[in-house]
Amino acid sequence: MSRVCIFGGGAIGGYLAAHLARAGRCDVSVVARGRTLDAIRRHGLRVTTASETFTAPVRATSDTRELGVQDYVFITLKAHQVDEALEQIAPLIGPRTTVLPPTTGIPYYFFHAFPGPFDGRQLPSLDRGGRQWRAIPPQQVLGCVYWIGAHASAPGVIVQDGAKAGCPIGELDGGDSPRVRALSELLSASGIESKVNKDIRAAIWMKFVNSLAFNPVALLTQGTLGEMAEARGVLDIVRAMMTEADAIAAQLGLAIGPAPDSRIALTVGASNHKMSMLQDLEAGRPLELGPLSRSIRALRDLEDVGTPVLDAVLAMAQLRAVTAAHALKTQEQHA
Repeated sequence: MSRVCIFGGGAIGGYLAAHLARAGRCDVSVVARGRTLDAIRRHGLRVTTASETFTAPVRATSDTRELGVQDYVFITLKAHQVDEALEQIAPLIGPRTTVLPPTTGIPYYFFHAFPGPFDGRQLPSLDRGGRQWRAIPPQQVLGCVYWIGAHASAPGVIVQDGAKAGCPIGELDGGDSPRVRALSELLSASGIESKVNKDIRAAIWMKFVNSLAFNPVALLTQGTLGEMAEARGVLDIVRAMMTEADAIAAQLGLAIGPAPDSRIALTVGASNHKMSMLQDLEAGRPLELGPLSRSIRALRDLEDVGTPVLDAVLAMAQLRAVTAAHALKTQEQHA
């Protein structure tokens, strides 16, 4: 039986862990902390989807040394949290461990096994000193894209937004390896649709651009996806941002599938969903804006492509993040 660790007990991590634990086809554990850790230990993980609500007991700890080397490790942290967590992640990884790092921004391994002149290129602005590259060697990585709209309504309580959820996975070289097939079958049998994608890099790009466009706009408007869709002109801005980003992909040689309009329509289908950055704003958590901004700058600079709409929206979103942090600090000082 495979050993699977979910490093991070938030909405996505909890969703994965609960489904895997309920199916009982692997030895699953969750690394969490604080109130989330206490809740999982006491009550298990409770998940509400479009069709059901269920609770699954899951082994949870804050000390990865208790778990040892795993077969698969899903790192479901925010991208900006990974670097400082590498020391804690290390006990989970052996020479045969497969790791699935977050892909909200462009991941550090993006150009590993890349079919073009940038093959093997590292991105120092996204991986300081190559720390992630060394701690989690790219050859041990599978790409994964979480098309799972969900939020934690309380510690250990996950609510799915929208009727569909899935996470395609794939080898960076497009291969059909035993490990990717085994994990795809495990996830799918546990109720999480997971197809093997032969071009997972393109899928990572589309999810990145989706987040790059929708999250800053949600941060500025504070609207749900449905409210953003109904407001005149808002989706026009999202479309322009996606188009600018996809122009960079074309220069890099990435084959991007659906046009922006199709991706926008799919996203706003979860009309009641609040983008993760808006959820973080409302909860007073740090915003994942930095990894998105650094990602698009790192790739834009490789090909010197202009992105005026992206630059303008990201600049305003960055100011919103600063003012939100200042307001939270003032509130805490007067509490």
